[in-house]
Amino acid sequence: MRRRLRRGRAKKSVVKKTSKSGLSRRLDELTERIDVVLPEMTARVAALEHLLLELNLCTRDDLRRAREFIRDQEA
Repeated sequence: MRRRLRRGRAKKSVVKKTSKSGLSRRLDELTERIDVVLPEMTARVAALEHLLLELNLCTRDDLRRAREFIRDQEA
């Protein structure tokens, strides 16, 4: 005896729409996280630059050119 499979319409997944207030809240949370992480990352970069200079692995001119290169890439 064979079982028959029901062939109905496929169920559509329900897409949860995020309200404007929900998006605003998520944006605020993201901004807060960035505000916490950015100073730490800036301090680490400064420490690395200091170490590079102290160990004579590069010059201040090298660092200046590297920063300019990054600015050009971002533009």
